[in-house]
This record gives sequence, structure tokens and C-alpha cells, in this order.
Amino acid sequence: MKSYPQMLFVVLLFFTATALAELTVKEYPLPAGTHPHDVAPATDGGVWYTAQHAAALGWLDPATGKTRHIALGESSRPHGVIVGPDGAPWITDSGLNAIVRVDPATFQVRVFPPPAGTPAMNLNTATFDRNGILWFTGQAGYYGRADPASGEVKVFEAPHGIGPYGITTAPDGSVYYASLAGSHIARIDVKTGKAEVITPPTEGQGARRVWADSKGNIWVSEWFVGQLARYTPATRSWREWQLPGNEPRAYAVYVDDRDKVWVSDFSANAVLRFDPVTEEFESVKLPSPSASVRQILGRAGEVWLPESGADKLTVIHTD
Repeated sequence: MKSYPQMLFVVLLFFTATALAELTVKEYPLPAGTHPHDVAPATDGGVWYTAQHAAALGWLDPATGKTRHIALGESSRPHGVIVGPDGAPWITDSGLNAIVRVDPATFQVRVFPPPAGTPAMNLNTATFDRNGILWFTGQAGYYGRADPASGEVKVFEAPHGIGPYGITTAPDGSVYYASLAGSHIARIDVKTGKAEVITPPTEGQGARRVWADSKGNIWVSEWFVGQLARYTPATRSWREWQLPGNEPRAYAVYVDDRDKVWVSDFSANAVLRFDPVTEEFESVKLPSPSASVRQILGRAGEVWLPESGADKLTVIHTD
């Protein structure tokens, strides 16, 4: 484990599109070459992030700006990180082709490998269902589940092949994933493991990441067409909204504790907040150029962004 002292850089951004509000944005530099891909607020007030180019899991102290890195293995290439029901960070590691858990107290690393003979899945993102089972995606055409109690990992072939990317758990316990190459989302039956394909109205839209709101709606970032979409399972209906600006690229999507929807736009180097009630977007320009926010997560009053192109983490305070 390595520790890195860092300076804290604070910026106030005034933003537009609807000119409704002013948000406070804080940017935290990380060690050079980190390439933070995903981020997850920790239970101790810190923030975990996958240091993809450093083969490590990182932890940031927002109070001091200091970071530390926990080595995951020489061939590690961590992609996603979430905090599980046990309070530990769980990682989808494409380099190790395995699920990884790091003990937040001892920093002990435990690897959950797939069955012998499983091909490289290009592991992407994970979510826990209501029974404490971790579900994950692999862009090479797979999704699967890992049981933290037994250590057993099961892998399923995606119904339309390559593409599984973002994944989320809805309030009713259903698990949905998005398929970037397949341009669809899919609902996983957590009992049988079978995935039902659900296709958005726009053809070839590139469903990249997916998130559920408190009402059970499923929000989707549509990468290729620069749209935000909402699927309502109760009525099996869709709505889609074009992001503002020229040639937007919608990458990450996240629903905060107030049911506001956040989506990152690579083209505008911005993060947008969407109000489902007014159907209006607000745009926050990111402090660093070419920030490349690949995932968004948060906790009450905070939205966290990994700037993979700038080696920084950013938090937007919404209170």
C-alpha cells in the first residue's frame, strides 16, 4: 500500500442551460498516470477509485486530499468499483478476469475467479442484488454472479453476444444491464440467471450505462446518439431526451438521492443534471479539459466523478 499527499483544488462553477442554480465543485489531483475509471464513496467518508493504469485500488481522503493505493496484482487492470453490503469495495478486474474484494480495514485482497476455462470476459461493472449476490458484466459477451459467502462464481453468455457494460439493481430487486455493442438493456432473472432483452426505440443507440431511480424507472445513457433514456417496467414504455449541445456523447448515468439524473457528456466536457419533472437539463462544465468522466456515483448531497483523462476526482456538492 502506498500513500500520496495531494493538494486540494477548489472551484466554483456557475452553470447554465436553465440557469437554475449554482453548485460547488471540488477537484482532487491523483498521482500521475492513475487513470481513475470508476469511483465509489466509502463508508468511512473517503472515496474508493479504480486506479486502472496503476493496477491498484485507490482511496481518497476528501478532508486532506491525500490518497493511498492498494496493489491488486501485476496483471490487474481494474475497471469498476462499488461498495457492497459488507462495507467493502468490490472490483471488476478485466486484467485478472476476476472479481476482487479489498478489506477496508486490513487492505487484504481476495480474488473471486470464474470457473476454470472461462475466456477473458473484459469485466466491466457490478451491482449487488437484494440477496447479497454480486452481479457483473463482461463486454466480451458475458454477465455473471458471485456469491460472497461461498466464493462461487457463475458465468452466463449474453443473449446477443458482445456488449454488456453498465449494470444496476432496481428497488424491487430486479437487475438490469446495458449492452453498448448490442444497443439494448436486459433484465436478469436473479433466480434463474436468464436475461430478457429490452430494446430502446432508437436503433443503434449504444446503451452504455444504466441506473434505477426510487420509483423503479431504469435510466440509460445512449452513447452513440447522445441521448438520455428512461424505461418504465410497469408499462414497458420508453422516453428519450436529446442532450443539449453539438454532437453530445452520453457516457455515464447516475440517479441521486433526490431522483435527479446525472449524465456525463464527453463531447462537451461536462456533466448534466436532468430533472424528470420539468424535463430540463442543467450543464456543469468540468474544471479540467478532456476530463473523460466514465462513471458517476454519489451519496447524500454529493456526486462523485472520476476524471480518467485528467488523473483527478471531482465532487459536486448539491446541498
